[in-house]
Amino acid sequence: MSSVQSESSVNSTFVRPATFFINGFSNIPHGKYYYVFLSLVYAVTVFGNSFIMCVIYLARRLHTARYIAVFHLAFSDLCGSSALIPKLIDMFLFDHQDVLYESCLTNMFFIYHFMNMQSLTLLTLAYDRLIAICFPLRYHAIVTKTSMCLVIAVMWIFSVPYFSVYVSLVNRLSFCRTNVVDSYYCDHGPVYRLACNDYSINVLITKLAFGLLVCLPLILIIISYSCISLALRKIAHGGDRTKAMKTLTSHLLLVAIFYLPHLSVNILGFTTSLNPNVRIINNSLTQTIPPMLNPIIYTLKTEEVMQSIKDLYKRNKVKNITTI
Repeated sequence: MSSVQSESSVNSTFVRPATFFINGFSNIPHGKYYYVFLSLVYAVTVFGNSFIMCVIYLARRLHTARYIAVFHLAFSDLCGSSALIPKLIDMFLFDHQDVLYESCLTNMFFIYHFMNMQSLTLLTLAYDRLIAICFPLRYHAIVTKTSMCLVIAVMWIFSVPYFSVYVSLVNRLSFCRTNVVDSYYCDHGPVYRLACNDYSINVLITKLAFGLLVCLPLILIIISYSCISLALRKIAHGGDRTKAMKTLTSHLLLVAIFYLPHLSVNILGFTTSLNPNVRIINNSLTQTIPPMLNPIIYTLKTEEVMQSIKDLYKRNKVKNITTI
């Protein structure tokens, strides 16, 4: 751990650490095996999301507005995991736990930004299914490739400035006691709690982020699926209803896997005093498991994707035969 050095000549009480020491797990026997497990999770995440992105890119039948959102979800999962896990592995398997102050804030920004992208993309997919089932005749007029690209662009235009402010507010804090962060990455909460001066605005923006970017999208998704369930009741033919339900299963699984752990961890954090190791394990699994499972669920649960994979395989097989 490096010493904390002064960064301000105007205010002698304002200090900023040259580095943060990421404490990670403490007093856990064989803790390194957990990081090896996360390495395997990352390998599956990279392969799965790269695979689903390649399938969407190569299969013309998937060049639709809906699969633009699916492609963006896979991209966000891949980038979010890449911002978190490789750095985590480097820190704890190779004892590089001292992280430069600027690198810490940069890493914090990318992790939170891509988590937000995952949340908003799931909301976008719920909107897509709402229009498809409740307004089937107008679906292709409302949900176009252009409109989907516009929605994704708006998400980025909102998220980048928000999390730039979110992270930059750390710069107004004075760290005069310690630079040891009780987390496995530069987590906003454990970082601002190290400050000696008032960090109430950091608490406020954290609660605002949780409300706007986790709770609000989940509420809108629940409303969307309530409307969808009402619409499905009006479908007279049982076969049509079953087919419609199958198209929703994969998305509902993604929503449950992403939001339920986030909600449980945050609610427990607000209401009780969690053991640091329990919080760290819960948070790490919450951030790393959904990006790994998303492409698997979409591949196995979506008929269009499975058929596209078969078509690409047959096309590649025929091409290999003709070249021989």
